[in-house]
Amino acid sequence: MEIIDFILHIDKHLLEFINNYHNWIYLLLFAIIFVETGLVVMPLLPGDSLLFAVGMFSAQDAVAINVVPALGVMLVAAILGDFCNYTIGKYIGMRLLDWKLFGRQLVKPVYLEKTHAFYEKYGSLTIVIARFVPFARTFAPFVAGIGRMNRAVFVMWNVLGGVLWVLGVGLVGYFLGNVAWVQNNFEKIIPLIILVSLLPVIIGAGREWMAKRAATRAAQQ
Repeated sequence: MEIIDFILHIDKHLLEFINNYHNWIYLLLFAIIFVETGLVVMPLLPGDSLLFAVGMFSAQDAVAINVVPALGVMLVAAILGDFCNYTIGKYIGMRLLDWKLFGRQLVKPVYLEKTHAFYEKYGSLTIVIARFVPFARTFAPFVAGIGRMNRAVFVMWNVLGGVLWVLGVGLVGYFLGNVAWVQNNFEKIIPLIILVSLLPVIIGAGREWMAKRAATRAAQQ
């Protein structure tokens, strides 16, 4: 699938976009981050690896992209995207759960259930934590909207989460951008970034499986 190829080889595709579209790359970066965070039906876009790659290329003189406007537009996109998603959840969230495309639900209930579990554990801080977890960062603001989280509270956590996510991941890429090993092994780093970002989901799923198994054993005794 093209989306999988884009995620796993984002460095090559991003470099092509920079060379072919020049300053239009900033609009493209805004669009990708906004869609991932703002549209609940698009949770598969490569937020973490894109931020890292943009930071890395921004540190290289040979690549025509500047770190300040690049991270700036992505930060704005992340904040506006979450707020858009929150608004969608608040006003049409429950109806959206029934919408289907080609016989499949646009929003899978399992992702909402996982996000609800995040809220039960972390409360409003979920808006910040979810920024660093694929799928959760797309569904957290949507669920916050459905749950009618106070708008001022949401905005506060939304801005904080956006700043920590975009500047945190982007600047790590920037400061490692001129390290030769990082440049030469970027294709190995991408799966590592994906794995690290998925660790909370994997750990949570493992704990849930162990709890269900223990409950089943206890019921059989």
